[in-house]
Amino acid sequence: MKLSHVLATTTIALGLHSTPILAQDAAIEAMQEYMMFSEYESGIILPQQIDQTVFETALFVDTRDAEQFEAATIPGSVNIEWREVLDRIEEIPGDRMTILFCNTGSLSAQAAFALRVAGRTNVLVLQSGFSGWEKDGAFKP
Repeated sequence: MKLSHVLATTTIALGLHSTPILAQDAAIEAMQEYMMFSEYESGIILPQQIDQTVFETALFVDTRDAEQFEAATIPGSVNIEWREVLDRIEEIPGDRMTILFCNTGSLSAQAAFALRVAGRTNVLVLQSGFSGWEKDGAFKP
């Protein structure tokens, strides 16, 4: 049985209001749609793929905390902690390549997934994160 059906049945049995379930159903459906129709490589970019053109046209978003951002980051990056991407979605353009990164790619992947489910298809994760950029980045300004 699907999670949404279990939650709806529980809500009805407990006499709870069903509006949150409808929103949850929509969110689950959006996530399923994204996961079923996305290519494996569609949401990532490798450090070696970033050339001068990509660097000059993309927005880089450092999803690490402010302390890590201040210590070192990719030049020109903005800092939006991974947990805040949906709260600050208006700062993330929908019309240009946006590359999210953290130290290794795991937290930025979560942020990118949330943004993609929210409709931002222009968002990519820097595979291997800031560590990979420092080690394998083909272009460094």
